[in-house]
Amino acid sequence: MSGSPLLGLPTSDADRERVEAALRDSVRTPDAYLTEIASHLLLAGGKRLRPMFSVVAAQVAGGPTTEAAVQGGIACELVHLGSLYHDDVMDESPTRRGVDTVNAKWGNLQAILAGDFLLARASEIAASLGTEVAGLLARTIGRLCEGQIEELRHTYNVARPVDSYLSSIAGKTASLYATAARIGGLVSGFPAPVTDALTEFGEAYGMVFQIADDLLDISSTDEELGKPAGHDMVEGVYTYPVLHTLMSGGTPARELADLLGSPLSAVEKDKAMTIVRSNGGIEAARELALDYVRRAETACDRMPNSAATEALRATPAALLATV
Repeated sequence: MSGSPLLGLPTSDADRERVEAALRDSVRTPDAYLTEIASHLLLAGGKRLRPMFSVVAAQVAGGPTTEAAVQGGIACELVHLGSLYHDDVMDESPTRRGVDTVNAKWGNLQAILAGDFLLARASEIAASLGTEVAGLLARTIGRLCEGQIEELRHTYNVARPVDSYLSSIAGKTASLYATAARIGGLVSGFPAPVTDALTEFGEAYGMVFQIADDLLDISSTDEELGKPAGHDMVEGVYTYPVLHTLMSGGTPARELADLLGSPLSAVEKDKAMTIVRSNGGIEAARELALDYVRRAETACDRMPNSAATEALRATPAALLATV
């Protein structure tokens, strides 16, 4: 078996090809126009992490990849894609994955409706896997919305509590990884303790994933990211490195607070990023992420001893090491 270049997951080329084919099939409709819009970001690429989580979760007892695990992963990926369509409308984003966004190419109304269509297709696939999976996916869509709302209500708030940040990323990012892993366990008929361990693993991995992503926005250059660094601060989304710096007190905290609270100019953004980079924000975020790495590894202790389990165990630390 060969691994994903990012994750090191034990997914074969055949598994990945199966996922890609199922994804393309899932958005085909009799309407060529809708099919084109719904498949736009899908065809632009992506790591397919969520379906790979379902696939690998289904393998932790040593069994093969089942069609149910593939379809469960597809449902999660469609929810992710649908949320991106909506996010791009809210953010007025012109590009994603190196191509025009749906809203930029076809308009906001089309993007919203296509995003709704992807969520509907995800729900249809989940329903085909049983009421438990259908209910789980519905709750997860709710958690995504809750996480996004929590972020929006603290936009430009320099007094944003850390609990708000953690609650937001648990909802908008970690919940879908947890659901992808849980579906792999549910459709495989694993005992409840194993399925619960997979869920805890997915949730912890999702927290590492989002904290790492937030770290990159602060620690990387525009060239390294392939997009403007510091975008979150400019948009008034204050992530853990920023919040830690603000809570640390002293002159750096006061200077940062004076800069934040409203949109930043390019000069102000550069100054704010220098303050965060120079006063422990990045190191503190790494420590926070490392705590979730340990939680993910501990969850693996309650899974069967298999190549898939050991690959999952190594994945969060490997991800953090790339930041």
